[in-house]
Formats: sequence, C-alpha cells, structure tokens
Amino acid sequence: MSRPIRLSRSVAVLALVALLAACAHAPPRNPLATWVPSPNHDIRRPVLIVVHFTNQHSAQESLDTLRTKNSGGPVSSHYLVGSDGHIYQLVSDQLRAWHGGGGHWGTITDINSASIGIELDNDGHSPFAQAQIDSLLRLLTDLTTRLHIPRTQIIGHQDFAPTRKDDPGPLFPWSQLAAAGFGLWPQGELIDPPAGFDPWMALGLVGYPLEDRAAAVRAFHNHYRGIGGDALDAQDLRILYNLAQIVERGTPLTD
Repeated sequence: MSRPIRLSRSVAVLALVALLAACAHAPPRNPLATWVPSPNHDIRRPVLIVVHFTNQHSAQESLDTLRTKNSGGPVSSHYLVGSDGHIYQLVSDQLRAWHGGGGHWGTITDINSASIGIELDNDGHSPFAQAQIDSLLRLLTDLTTRLHIPRTQIIGHQDFAPTRKDDPGPLFPWSQLAAAGFGLWPQGELIDPPAGFDPWMALGLVGYPLEDRAAAVRAFHNHYRGIGGDALDAQDLRILYNLAQIVERGTPLTD
C-alpha cells in the first residue's frame, strides 16, 4: 500500500508546483478589492519603433549592459541586432523596456510605454553592416505586421530626444529603410513650398520636439540628409513641405 501513497504525494506536489507557477505569472491583484475578472482587456500595444546604436564595441558588451545598467542606471531594449545580423530579444513585446528616456514625438510623451526599442551593435562612428540592416528589415517586417504598428512610425532616438541623444546618427541608412517601405520619407518630386509655408510647424507636424529648435534641426539633418548643421536651408524646406503633405494625408501621431 505504500507505493500508491508515494504516487499520491507526488501528484499533490506536482499540482502545488503547477499552482504556484500559475500564480507567479498571474497579474497582481489589489487585496482591498474583490476579484471579479472581466474578459474585456488587452495587452500593451506599441505604436512606435525606436532605433538606437549601442555606442559600444561588441554585441556581448551590449547584452551585458542591457541586462544591467549604464552610467544613467538600469537600461534595456526589446531587441539587439548584432553587426553579424544575429537578432537577440531581451524584453517581451508586451512589456515596457527602458530604452527611450525623456522626450516626446508628436503627442506621444511616454516613449517607453508606446514603443518597441531596437538597439544596433555599432560604436557610433562606423558604417552599419549590410547583414545587420538586412536583419533589421526582417525584424521591422515582423513587428509592423504582427503588432500592427504603422510602417511610417519608425524613428531614431535622436528624433524624439534631440537635446540628449545623437543615435542612430548620420551614417544610419534611413533611405534604405524607406526603399523597403519603412519610416516617413519624402515621396515624388521635391518642390519649393508656397509663400507663407511655416517650416517649424511642418517640423512639429512630422513629430519633432521644438523646445530647442537648433537641436531639432540637427536631428532632422541626421535623419533626412546625413549632414550636420542647425540652420534650415532651401532643401530642408522642400523636404519638410513634402513630409508635411504626407503626414496631413495620413494618420496623426497619437498615444
């Protein structure tokens, strides 16, 4: 009779382990309230993808940093793409990674809560490897399709935080992403805007923060022209006029 008893105890232990595991993954409940669950809820739905460079010297160094901290404290991202094209995931798409920090893009003021962060293994001064960009494009295809993120909603860290950040920098091939259908990019012939065109309103309409206009122009230059400088010229006005028309025809940026 001892054998069935041992089996019964084993079954009980396994059941307890399963119950504890289920509780460990259950969302927290407020002890002040009676739990009456509703099926009417959903997971976090990001609406933006932010591209970064790591400013470090290897994928392993960046993996270590993204699982611990940098000089500013704990940091993470959803994905890291190595220079060899290998894709690592560090945080679930459904969760909030700590990759963005302060800043805003259009009306989106909490970037971490609204976005997927992708770090690229790059020292900040070198061209991006083609294998890395190819993998990034595959990842963008997956994320925009699976999470229903608009393909225009792909920006760089500097775009929404121009006073603090410069990644992914002027060497990042935004035009190559645009050729694959990702990101907001000029379409058709660039023409001179009409009289009365306000480039600052257009820059804000695209999404750029305007608290520091010189910093916003530097970010815009890195993204759309791969050049330095903090003053708008005639070509900038043509690009901004084109982009503003695209945005006005599309869906405005919202949380």
